[in-house]
Amino acid sequence: MNERSAIEPHRRDERRRLALWFALIAFFIAVQYAGRSAGTPETDPLYKWSFAVGSVIQEAIFLLIVLAIAGFSIERLGLRPPKLKWRAVGLVVGGFFAVQIFEFAYIAIAHPGNEQGLTPDKWQPSHAAAYVANGVVVCTLVPFVEELTFRGLGFSLLRPYGKWVAILGTGLLFGLSHGLLLSLPIIVIFGCVLAWIRERTDSVVPGMFLHGTFNLVALVAAVTVHR
Repeated sequence: MNERSAIEPHRRDERRRLALWFALIAFFIAVQYAGRSAGTPETDPLYKWSFAVGSVIQEAIFLLIVLAIAGFSIERLGLRPPKLKWRAVGLVVGGFFAVQIFEFAYIAIAHPGNEQGLTPDKWQPSHAAAYVANGVVVCTLVPFVEELTFRGLGFSLLRPYGKWVAILGTGLLFGLSHGLLLSLPIIVIFGCVLAWIRERTDSVVPGMFLHGTFNLVALVAAVTVHR
């Protein structure tokens, strides 16, 4: 068997995985935007235990699909220690502040408000336990699954077409997967920063920490900062 005949089946397999990944993300984006156009979103979902349970089930199903598309390959998912760990820490810190600065500037100009509708308008102590439970899911499981989906599998499948295709492609699709309009630029920039860190560290792990921290700050700010 010559070298070309050995490579071609591998390339066809990767293209098939990429097509399946695109189909999964396209389906999820369509569901997100269809759900938002269908009616008024649920009020204060993070105060409800049912939201935590539903999120765990949804993320578990989505994770299994992603793992299946990846062929349960740790390499495709980018699940490995980052190169130069202290440098990775610096990139995460720098990325966090870069996204925060962009977000503050964009909010001052566009005033998107609480478009996603997840965080409550005021603190309700009677629902504190449910809020904490939902917070744990949003700051741990959700970043883990989303990073494996976009900066893990998606990035690995797009990287052969160029690093900027992988960075911008996963960033844009990540933003669209949230089903937002006014807040879309913030999520896209965040996704691109996460993908850039993935490129620089050759690992999906730093992005998981940045993603979880970003979500945590948003949840804490929602009930402590007066609007």
